[in-house]
Amino acid sequence: MERAMRNFFLFLSKNKQLTKLAKSYGLRFGAGRFVAGDSIKQATAVIRELNNQKLAVTIDYLGEFVDDESEANEMADECVEAIKAIGRENLDSQLSLKMTSMGLDISEEVVIRNMRKILNEAEKQGVFVTIDMEDHSRCGQTIDIFKRLKSEFDNVGTVIQAYLYRTLDDMEDLNAYSPNLRLVKGAYKESSEVAFPDKKDVDENYRKIIKMHLLNGNYTAVATHDDAMIEYTKELVKEHNIPKDQFEFQMLYGIRVERQHELVKDGYKVRVYVPYGTDWYGYFMRRLAERPANVAFVLKGVMKK
Repeated sequence: MERAMRNFFLFLSKNKQLTKLAKSYGLRFGAGRFVAGDSIKQATAVIRELNNQKLAVTIDYLGEFVDDESEANEMADECVEAIKAIGRENLDSQLSLKMTSMGLDISEEVVIRNMRKILNEAEKQGVFVTIDMEDHSRCGQTIDIFKRLKSEFDNVGTVIQAYLYRTLDDMEDLNAYSPNLRLVKGAYKESSEVAFPDKKDVDENYRKIIKMHLLNGNYTAVATHDDAMIEYTKELVKEHNIPKDQFEFQMLYGIRVERQHELVKDGYKVRVYVPYGTDWYGYFMRRLAERPANVAFVLKGVMKK
């Protein structure tokens, strides 16, 4: 049943018509639990509140599957404004973004132009930028673009997904760049031809890449809500005397908040992924796919309206 629900919501997350429809309804149906408002003004208020709780942040102006160049340019401009707001407000926040929102499905030229604009401003403001990973069909191109940008900028990282078969090879290839990587299990629906279908295999690969990246001496963001993976990371860094300033835990806004505070209290750095914007539908569907408890929360909220 749980797998069926996951597949259902992942299927819905890729529906472009529903994505467009959702924009006109605002953050209803429980999405406000996971999304920090429509505007950067609303998002900065959330960031400041989280910073006051000793939580670091990465913000993401939601958007994906952009197929119009002017829209991709507008997305890039919004990212620049978000970076300026972070600098102006002196917030402890990074920026995350998706290549498809920057024009990946249009041309590489559009993506590179937009990314240089963003990274130049981020360099001025002292803001780190993470390129989110999307589905398998865009993985190789995203990594290639990251490599190109990493040769020009120090303030850029990307994401590696444990559920893909190609991941260990990608990790070995990227090590030459001493990259700052966010390591995740993966949240897209993928074929068994390219991804591990069983959770136990995903978990095993996740442990492998966490260990590999940390022992290579690279900065590692372990992005998970899984207590077993959190404890594995704690034991690993203790065993190998890895300093706490070489890694951090990352969690999603609105999910496992108490656990976030527990980790901070124990002296670990925790970064909260805070999305905002009107293009919330795909992100929201993937959050529902991840945990049945999220679905129950949303249904309860809808019934109260």
